[in-house]
Amino acid sequence: MNRKTTPFIGAVIAAALVLAGCGSGPAPGPSAGSGSGSGSGSGGSAAPAFDPAATIEIGSLYEPQNLDNTGGGGQGTTEAFNGNVYEGLFRLTDEGEVENLLAASHEVSPDGLTYTFTLRDGVTFHSGDPLTSADVKNSIERVTAKESQSARKSSFAVVRSIETPDDGTVVVTLKDRSISFVYNLSYVWIVNDAAKDLATSEDGTGPYRLGEWKRGSTLSLTPFDGYWGTAPTNKGVVFHYFTSATALNNALLTDAVDIVTSEQSPDALEQFKNNPNYKVNDGRSTTKLLLAFNDRVKPFDNKLVRKAVASAIDDRKLLDSVWGGYGTAIGSMVPPTDPWYEDLTSLDPYDVELAKKQLAEAGFANGFDVTLDTPNYDPHPTAATFIKGELAKIGINVTINVITADEWYTKVFKNRDFTATLQEHVNDRDVVWYGNPDFYWGYDNPEVTKLVGEAEKADTVEKQAELLKRANRKIAEDAASDWLYLYPQIVVASSSLSGYPVNGLNSQFHAYGIKKG
Repeated sequence: MNRKTTPFIGAVIAAALVLAGCGSGPAPGPSAGSGSGSGSGSGGSAAPAFDPAATIEIGSLYEPQNLDNTGGGGQGTTEAFNGNVYEGLFRLTDEGEVENLLAASHEVSPDGLTYTFTLRDGVTFHSGDPLTSADVKNSIERVTAKESQSARKSSFAVVRSIETPDDGTVVVTLKDRSISFVYNLSYVWIVNDAAKDLATSEDGTGPYRLGEWKRGSTLSLTPFDGYWGTAPTNKGVVFHYFTSATALNNALLTDAVDIVTSEQSPDALEQFKNNPNYKVNDGRSTTKLLLAFNDRVKPFDNKLVRKAVASAIDDRKLLDSVWGGYGTAIGSMVPPTDPWYEDLTSLDPYDVELAKKQLAEAGFANGFDVTLDTPNYDPHPTAATFIKGELAKIGINVTINVITADEWYTKVFKNRDFTATLQEHVNDRDVVWYGNPDFYWGYDNPEVTKLVGEAEKADTVEKQAELLKRANRKIAEDAASDWLYLYPQIVVASSSLSGYPVNGLNSQFHAYGIKKG
């Protein structure tokens, strides 16, 4: 199965919500075991011995479009650079917890509007420049800049001002309370404010610096000798990029790579599962495959039409045909790892007769014609063909329009020039986008917008979860989209490896704790 990521959605569709507390938080900096997915079946359990001079060869289908995560760099940029080359004030671990990183501590005013961050001492960029508050201010402003392609932009619209009273202190004042503010900051890479040409180079504070990027082939990272935290447990990593899952698996079988970040060919797993030289890890994913409707336009401005489509598609059969027993049917935008998860698969059950009845009630007893814009990388064309066959049973004639990732970004996301589309959304806690009527799918329910807004201003995580559960149920009842399934996260590695991440949280792949025996 060939699969290439989009330059946009694969990395940027997200808004996360978590309580922004006070204090210093967990211990700083990556260590040998941090982010390793311990307890999830990976090499998080320490190997008897390892070679600190080993280079880790990583196989991936996700080559960056460029190296700037505010410039449409894509899922591959996040995978290679997040936590490895660039760091934030906070780090999101492989288990989804928020830890202090470049922020030594922070305090929140009683009204929840002013955040004061104290930066960690002794941190330098790869260029040798010291980390200062000006770099933090500039990094947040890069995300919110007019030309930024980051969906984080709207998450930071709540910021009123950023002050830098001294080199080690950043004071951010908000317009309204934002329970997700600290969580959102874990996605902001702190970049040297003097750095140039970030699409092809870097200047971060992470444990690795960019070695060499050979487009279409490899991207290497080498340890940064001036790193403020614990040094990596390897001599460096090389990401090897492939355009097909078959070629990637062959590279693992021939020892050209040590690990596959995300297996996309479930049919090939048996050769690894029954081989003691390899370990197959079934981790937790946050990537959802969506059949997204343009809820602004006919016929999908009608809830009954959307519900009919959802009931006409056998999601579990699709999941099994693509993933062979892996993955999860979820029934909403919320994966089980989100605090406000609820199994809503029963709201629109697979029922062809029910779908026909709903379609007739909506005034489309004879069906209709529709064009489905489909990205050209797997599993989208396969899923589109399956959906075409399913919808034909209720009289809907689907024309599949296969487009590139760049065309998808312009046509669908930017210009909203579509009726229905397939797309994968990789991030956790992104149900809040249904509270934004201006988002590309155009879902506009004032009740949901109000609930999402109230959740963001909640003063406890319990209240936040309660409100988002209510919002999510309403979104699912409206069949705002059809959430086809949650991807599995299958990491296949040489049995000589340990300390690697196994969960597909937002596509990050922390490599600094990987050990090779």
